[in-house]
Amino acid sequence: QVQLVESGGGLVQPGGSLRLSCAASGLIFDMYAMSWYRQAPGKERELVAVITTSGGSTNYADSVKGRFTISRDNAKNTVYLQMNSLKPEDTAVYSCKGRSDYLRRTYWGQGTQVTVSS
Repeated sequence: QVQLVESGGGLVQPGGSLRLSCAASGLIFDMYAMSWYRQAPGKERELVAVITTSGGSTNYADSVKGRFTISRDNAKNTVYLQMNSLKPEDTAVYSCKGRSDYLRRTYWGQGTQVTVSS
């Protein structure tokens, strides 16, 4: 059974930092490109960041460039999202996604709430 389990969310003040983790099990982790998405209340889900299978390439939404960093540890089957200089508009449920075009499989985690507020 495949599971993606996010952790690390919470309440943080503007300007603060959080690191999200997504631990994967039940799949061959290094065959999956990993992504972080977020969805704020009343808004559509937004792609935040993506990292390739080896971690050699990353891409970010313009709204988070220079503030967020995605990384992965294939030995630990985990992908991370380091979020710095957080803003109230970063408030959302953050979810990770694993996608393998070769295996034609996509999996989602359940999400973790991030709230940026003073």
